[in-house]
Amino acid sequence: MAGAGTLGSLAGCLSTLSGDDGSSTPEPEETDDGDETDDSGPLTDYQYTEPPQIVDLSEQGYESTLRTVPARHQLVTDDAPSGPVELPEVWAWQADDFGPSVPGPIYRLREGETFELTYDNSDHDRPHTVHVHALGKSWADDGAPVTNREFVGPGESHTYSLEADVPGTHVYHCHYQTHNHLDMGMYGMIRVDPADYEPPDREYFFTLRDWDTRLHEREAGGDADYDPLERSSDTYTINGRCAPTTFHPELGTPLIVSKGDTVRLNVANNGYESHPFHTHGHRFTVVAKDGSPVPESARYDEDVINIAPAERYTLEFEADADPGIYPAHCHKVHHVTTEGSYPGGMATAIVYEEAMGTEEFAEIMEDAGYEG
Repeated sequence: MAGAGTLGSLAGCLSTLSGDDGSSTPEPEETDDGDETDDSGPLTDYQYTEPPQIVDLSEQGYESTLRTVPARHQLVTDDAPSGPVELPEVWAWQADDFGPSVPGPIYRLREGETFELTYDNSDHDRPHTVHVHALGKSWADDGAPVTNREFVGPGESHTYSLEADVPGTHVYHCHYQTHNHLDMGMYGMIRVDPADYEPPDREYFFTLRDWDTRLHEREAGGDADYDPLERSSDTYTINGRCAPTTFHPELGTPLIVSKGDTVRLNVANNGYESHPFHTHGHRFTVVAKDGSPVPESARYDEDVINIAPAERYTLEFEADADPGIYPAHCHKVHHVTTEGSYPGGMATAIVYEEAMGTEEFAEIMEDAGYEG
């Protein structure tokens, strides 16, 4: 990937990038007259996804309508020198008047509140459901057709009544043909703030995800051979983006802080593989897991935590390091790749505002395609 030198140095404890590892992009084929050819036009002309938005349910009368929209999704945007890298078809969640996104919107409300989530399946040709982890609901609203036999067919709708009775960070996803629908991008987060919630100086949301891009090529009409029994991840994302786009302040996921800030990171794994998430220069404490607070006596400082599929953690740390730019990434090093190219994948950074005027920051932003 272009710009690998800067990101390679940013990825500190990972490994140095070598141009001799055999992973370079193959040269295009040539015709008989020596002209280069490229037959790889786009497989679809769907609209592109947008970054996921936080939906404050209290501002919407505790109601929201969710849809599934076929879309194209850029893992690395075309503004980055190494982009674009994209999935030709995803099934994106779209809430109300927000744009479609992968992951879906981050729903937010407070403990003790209830809300109605209407799933309107008027824009897609497959049956779907919405299954929400942890929150109270009736059996009919569990969104699990393997047991309650309920699903929302094309042209149909269903309203799920949900109780915010478990504070914390939770996930939701389609539970119809889950082995494909979850993989196609139908996942998101719900945040239930506890009754005594006190906002930190900075708060962020990460959803980790691994992908087998062959599924997306197949669904878009390509000739990829995909079998879920032989699924093999080749791309890894934070909030649906790969490095270097993860470093983009608007499209990506940098943890922008200022010296002395208290930072809270809600992180969930909506994929298939586990991810040991590691922060440079900062040690965090786990204050909640899957909606359960961790008692003060059980908390300790650490800088890596393994996050299994569907697990959710809330991490807190103080921005008390020498102001600079510090990587935050999965420590399975091959997860810091995008279709085999390193560095990429599941990597971003803790970025001090005091360091945003440096040459290093400018170079990283050039790699990410951010002009500021």
